[in-house]
Amino acid sequence: MAEKANASGISVDGIANSFRQYIRILKLTRKPSNEEFMTISKVAGAGILLIGIIGFVIYLIMVPFLKMFIN
Repeated sequence: MAEKANASGISVDGIANSFRQYIRILKLTRKPSNEEFMTISKVAGAGILLIGIIGFVIYLIMVPFLKMFIN
């Protein structure tokens, strides 16, 4: 199959191949069960909460530390 490339190096065959791969992956997907959805939601929520707590702790440490140098 001859590949037609334009000046920027993007080929029509490459784009078509990418769309075929995307469609193939979409056909493999399925709707999660309620149990799977709740598990994923809990893990994502716990991760967001953990990142927030870590950020808040860093903030609490940095504020007095920076005030020492400013005053």
